[in-house]
Amino acid sequence: MRPARLLLPLAVATGVLVAFPLAAQDTTAGRGVHIGMQYTPGLKPNVLVLAIPGDLRDSARTIIERDLDAGDRVTIIPNTGGQLAAAVGGGSAAMNYALYAKLGAAAVVQCTLAPASLHVVVHDVGHARVADSRDAVISGAPLGPEWRLAVHGASDEIERTITGVRGIAATRVAFVRDGQIYEIDADGANARALTGPGLALSPAWHPTGRYVTFSLFTPKGTLIAVEDVQAHAVRTLAATPWGLNTTPLFSPDGNTVVYTHGDEGGTDLYLAPAFAPGAARRITVGKGTDNTQPTFSPDGKRLAFTSGRLGHPEVYITDIDGTDAELLTPFEYGDADAYRASPDWSPDGRLIAYQSRVAGTFQVMTISLRDHAVKQLTSDGLNSDPSWAPDSRHVVFTSTRTGVQQLCILDAESGRTRQLTHGSAARIAAWSRALAPLP
Repeated sequence: MRPARLLLPLAVATGVLVAFPLAAQDTTAGRGVHIGMQYTPGLKPNVLVLAIPGDLRDSARTIIERDLDAGDRVTIIPNTGGQLAAAVGGGSAAMNYALYAKLGAAAVVQCTLAPASLHVVVHDVGHARVADSRDAVISGAPLGPEWRLAVHGASDEIERTITGVRGIAATRVAFVRDGQIYEIDADGANARALTGPGLALSPAWHPTGRYVTFSLFTPKGTLIAVEDVQAHAVRTLAATPWGLNTTPLFSPDGNTVVYTHGDEGGTDLYLAPAFAPGAARRITVGKGTDNTQPTFSPDGKRLAFTSGRLGHPEVYITDIDGTDAELLTPFEYGDADAYRASPDWSPDGRLIAYQSRVAGTFQVMTISLRDHAVKQLTSDGLNSDPSWAPDSRHVVFTSTRTGVQQLCILDAESGRTRQLTHGSAARIAAWSRALAPLP
């Protein structure tokens, strides 16, 4: 295993100031350097988040600490009661680097909160200087969804500065509760309904995070619906044939939706325009078998899906035109537990997560696209319907380990698990891509 590296991009003179929500130019490109800090393999760099002056300081600091901790790439040094602080300003002269070094900190996060902005400075303790300096624009009611999303976006950039990998805090998870589609922040806050009364299932996010598609039950059958989350407007796909239509999913470019259509001849996958007029195109020809639960490869050229063509569900991969279908998940004839379904392709393209029956109970597994190596991720309770986070490391899934169906998040590398939802049952989750733009 390679030693962990702390990547701290340093500006030539002072920290570079960039607004988080804007798709600004990379002002550090070609001017900064990366410092690699070596650690014992398996350990994570220690990070200290200083007390934040101003209104809502405790809430903002708590959110940032929790976001960094949930990313599983750093270790948070407890700042009990926010006792450790620094002079407002953000320069290295205000920092007691010797003290922070004695506390074991590799990096120190210093923030200043104003009504409409959050100024963030990341300090490289080992080199006693500023590593990065940025401004996040804060909007919306304090502690409301948009306010929190902005703080989450700041957390993700802090994590990227320290580790070289952007965090996943500025994301949301869609799920089903009481027949409605809900969304919830990645830290478990602000659960709220997206759909009204009626039965809806199988949510999936548009790559931009603005739309959610799902299966909508009507008196005439099930239709594929698309909701504009910002405008709270729902429409159904005109290309969807009447009948049983389920498990929709946007393509990686967001222009089409793949879904399952079922009739007396079985179920098959179809592809239809997401926003423009056009007819649906059939992808699979099941010949009386069930083909369902599609998931795109990151490049949009292939699909993994569940098929019962062997007499029981297994995961297959096919080209987007339905050719070259091949079995992915391994099984042995006569295996009473042979049941593998609900695949989800990781954003980095390396793995597919799915549910597999193990000793009579569903568990979450991954299979490598390179060598078909299988790894079991869960064992406590019944666990199903995995969905990858944008970092291809964390997975959200439905679990009964608390006695009722709830969503849990698992670090596929360490096995660390945390419960995301509480209250009434929650299931069938879909993780969005990053919702806060890169600076």
